[in-house]
Amino acid sequence: MTQRCAGCALHIASAPRAQPSALRRYARAHTYPGPLGCAALSMPRGSDQTNLCACRIAATLFNVPTKIARLRSGDYRRHPELLDSSNFCVDFDICPEQIITDYLIKLIEFPEALQVLEFAEGLVSLVAVRAVEGGPMVGRPVAELRTHIPRIDARIAAIYRKDQPITPAGDTRIRAGDEIFYLAAKRDIRQVLDELHRRDRPTRRIMIAGGGNIGSRFAAAAQGRYQVKVVERDEARAEALGATLTGSLVLLGDATDETLLNAENIEDMDVFMALTNDDENNIMAALLAKRLGARRVLALINRRAYADLLQADRLDIAISPAQISIGTLLARVRRGDVAAVHSLRRGAAEALEFVVHGDSSTSKVIGRRIAELNLPRGVSIGAIVRAASQDSLARGDRRVLMAHDDILIEPEDHVILFLARKDLVHQVERYFQVGLAYF
Repeated sequence: MTQRCAGCALHIASAPRAQPSALRRYARAHTYPGPLGCAALSMPRGSDQTNLCACRIAATLFNVPTKIARLRSGDYRRHPELLDSSNFCVDFDICPEQIITDYLIKLIEFPEALQVLEFAEGLVSLVAVRAVEGGPMVGRPVAELRTHIPRIDARIAAIYRKDQPITPAGDTRIRAGDEIFYLAAKRDIRQVLDELHRRDRPTRRIMIAGGGNIGSRFAAAAQGRYQVKVVERDEARAEALGATLTGSLVLLGDATDETLLNAENIEDMDVFMALTNDDENNIMAALLAKRLGARRVLALINRRAYADLLQADRLDIAISPAQISIGTLLARVRRGDVAAVHSLRRGAAEALEFVVHGDSSTSKVIGRRIAELNLPRGVSIGAIVRAASQDSLARGDRRVLMAHDDILIEPEDHVILFLARKDLVHQVERYFQVGLAYF
């Protein structure tokens, strides 16, 4: 089976075998030109070996310019020569399980947040938080944020009220229940969170339902900083986890067993995480844990209808694995020079990091102030990451500028945009593309 990612030149091949005949059928049936005639092949399923062979076949027989492979094993990254053009011809490799694990770790660090996403290699973070009564900024206009935290430069990029987007202006009042997206330097996340949400007590105890690829990775990453319990129903898997997760307590049992949860003091858990590969089990385990007293519950849910039904009403956070990991793929195939893509609100919105090239004659944005840009309705610039000087560009020394109307866009700026609807992506890509005269 093959799929085409809507809105880009990414073709996802999920054939059961990496056979030339299977890829030939794919190539005949799915020949879509990408930007400047390019296309990309992604192999997100199957074994690592199958994905590697598929990339090699795609390069040798079909001359596919960009090959992306999902690789679960870390061994290949320790031997990058295996992925170069003389071997398996993998241009980019991704590990969705590790991407999701990193995402979950950030949520644990900031338990009040709904999403914590990074741009510019971690210099800037986009945070989603639900405003609650008791937050100093709740009931106050957006413009007062600067007076509340005068030494911190942050920007509220978007507000969703009753699932409808609101473009924030200085006099927009924040209400309890609003879903707020704000941009801030990584070091300033906590101070802004405290203005919108009462601070939760620090996370200490975590229970994980499911010791699969994601559950085991997360436990390994978290066990040095938190008290971690892993509930695994498969006996052989539980024994293997017990041998490797030496800093965690591994329990053999079913996370939907009320007796087991009570015996393990579920009411003392700061976070309960349902991380199995079964949506229904994750939902039932998380709902049960919440009813029994777990302070905060998260569940991996693949079906968007389930997530929309449950989040904010019954579950604290419903996480879509596909929406978390798809940004890594999209950043490789979006038109223009896109450094990062993040899917927001379970795929309804997007945040993009564009690298601006050219000059005032070849670009529609360079040499213009933010207030002069003709951006589509629903698109806003949240921040700009700029090299401190021309000499510092190669060294990677950069500074964060929160978007203000009078800021002038310069060449090589990283512009971080918030798109209230994902159907705006094409317009934004065209607007930021450099003219042909640049080449």
